[in-house]
Amino acid sequence: MNAALVAHNTFREAMRDRLVAGVLGGGFVILAATQILTPLAMGEGMRLTVDLGLTGITLLGLLVILLAGTSLVAKEIERRTIYNLLSRPIARPVYLIGKWAGLTATLWTTVALLGAGLGAVLVARGAANHLPSLAQALVLAGLELSIVTALAVLFSALSTPVLSALYTLGAFVAGQWSDDLRHFALKLEPAPRVAVEVVAQLVPNLPLFNMRALAADGDPTTVLHLGLAAAYALLYVTCVLALASAAFESRDFK
Repeated sequence: MNAALVAHNTFREAMRDRLVAGVLGGGFVILAATQILTPLAMGEGMRLTVDLGLTGITLLGLLVILLAGTSLVAKEIERRTIYNLLSRPIARPVYLIGKWAGLTATLWTTVALLGAGLGAVLVARGAANHLPSLAQALVLAGLELSIVTALAVLFSALSTPVLSALYTLGAFVAGQWSDDLRHFALKLEPAPRVAVEVVAQLVPNLPLFNMRALAADGDPTTVLHLGLAAAYALLYVTCVLALASAAFESRDFK
């Protein structure tokens, strides 16, 4: 058994889960709500649609991670199926990578489906020129969720589902404020400044993946931005999964 097979099984199980269906339904409800609120937007209906649509996609993806990703390992332990899996010729790091890849594929599928719905709304409203920037924003949203999924896998390999969800949510929130943390650190005394700066460097730099303002105006980002974001996501995910694998290797399931 290899990582691809674990990823395929994880993806298939996740897509059959009612949670994903509920998230997709919730996403389309959000898109419908933006159209109802458009008359109240004072001429900014298009910006409202794109901004709320992209925000909803990210938050719904986070919901999937918190409810499904943080229990990836714990659920296998509870069902006692992990003993059968790990008794086969499969390394623990490969198992974790497969779990991450399967859930990440689920999230990218969800982002693509909801993004297609948002794109259809834009086309129907005569804003097809927003589609290129929307596509870029969706790619960045997928990369952001890939990083958060890696963190969820790390915490799932170390702790209980509830604590894993709390840690993942905390990392997501801190990552959204990473730039503010760096600015805040400059106002502190030397000792606390170092601590805050360390936290700001360890949490993911999620503002790098936020281009909602550009997409709302229909303005694309640069190829350099996309390339740097993809490289950063790849490096961060690699480091987190390596740390998760090291911790998972030493965990005793007896």
